[in-house]
Amino acid sequence: MWRVMETPLNCAEEQQPPPAFPASWSTVTPQESPADRNDKGNAVGFVLVHAGAGYHSESKAKEYKHVCKRACQRDSPFTNAGMGSNLNLSGEIECDASIMDGKSLRYGAVGAVSGINNPVLVANRLLSEAQKGKLSAGRIPPCFLVGRGAHDWAVNHGIPPCPSEKMATKFSLSAYKRNKHKMELAEKVDTGFNHHSKKRRQASETENGSGLLDTVGAIVVDREGNVAAAVSSGGLAMKHPGRVGQAAHHGCGCWAENTSTLNPYSTAVSTSGCGEHLIRTMLARECSSAMQCEDAHQALLEAMQNKFISSPFLASEDCVLGGVIVLRCCRCSDAQPSPDIQAILVEFLWSHTTESMCVGYMSAQDGKAKTHISRLPPGAVAGQSLAIEGGVCRLVNTPTTVD
Repeated sequence: MWRVMETPLNCAEEQQPPPAFPASWSTVTPQESPADRNDKGNAVGFVLVHAGAGYHSESKAKEYKHVCKRACQRDSPFTNAGMGSNLNLSGEIECDASIMDGKSLRYGAVGAVSGINNPVLVANRLLSEAQKGKLSAGRIPPCFLVGRGAHDWAVNHGIPPCPSEKMATKFSLSAYKRNKHKMELAEKVDTGFNHHSKKRRQASETENGSGLLDTVGAIVVDREGNVAAAVSSGGLAMKHPGRVGQAAHHGCGCWAENTSTLNPYSTAVSTSGCGEHLIRTMLARECSSAMQCEDAHQALLEAMQNKFISSPFLASEDCVLGGVIVLRCCRCSDAQPSPDIQAILVEFLWSHTTESMCVGYMSAQDGKAKTHISRLPPGAVAGQSLAIEGGVCRLVNTPTTVD
């Protein structure tokens, strides 16, 4: 069986005792094969998830952590990644999602898709269908579909549709009405809007929480050291219809890559934040490449600073918003008591320039999760500063004896 030994790094906030975790944690991640389970049928490996980078109030910390736990089980209506997503300007829900397999390096994605409750399932199906090879007449199978075409492809491949009106919740409808009212007011005033009213409007936006928890994502490593990453989002509140965010773009929403002759580590990344900022910097792939350096913590710090906050592609932006969860793993080089025993060293980190980011992590076998809301240091300015935390996990695979 697997044993997990964890060493937290730079945790600024004391974590709560780990609660019992749903057995179906892995259902939001790529579908498992029988090889990914031990003889008792339990999932094995390590998983790290996020439920969005943005602003998480202290008063709702318990709820946010609960959402982070549920995010690995299935999309929660409290987050913004399917049911309960933000509504666009037309009052409709359009979602983005992608998934990447580090072993095959294949990727599947959907963008601006409506009427599908769990868009990441469509992305996963695109990935698996592509692995079957070419279509009739030698056609290349799609890896990225958008809009109505993505919806119809999903239904034709057995993924049930969900009427758009059933995907909206009371919370998302209420937020849409508030945001629409704000936009109508904003259009009636000029740029000379007085400072007091501007401050009051900004405070109202924080209280309403529009645009928060915009994405859910997961990164995993199995007992063979294979990695995978997934991300799903409903996008920005009041976005233009047809807008596709980072969650669907290759190298922007997620990235996964197994070790190779060129890469000593297997790496997986999932992102959250302002989609346009993440797309222009291809942050997921940049962070993955950076993690091949010896010091993972320093590598991620430099990547977030140089490739994101100070990126020349975002030179015109005075507030750069984003967050990432990252893991890297390799076979342990230290001697094992038996050649049948294998160990994998997993380093996992998260970093963000937003005010806060909600994360959770666990060994899938022990069935318990730790959740944490990471926050910027006191006095730090969101969009200009960053926080970085993480830990180390050792996975030990011992052979199962058969009577």
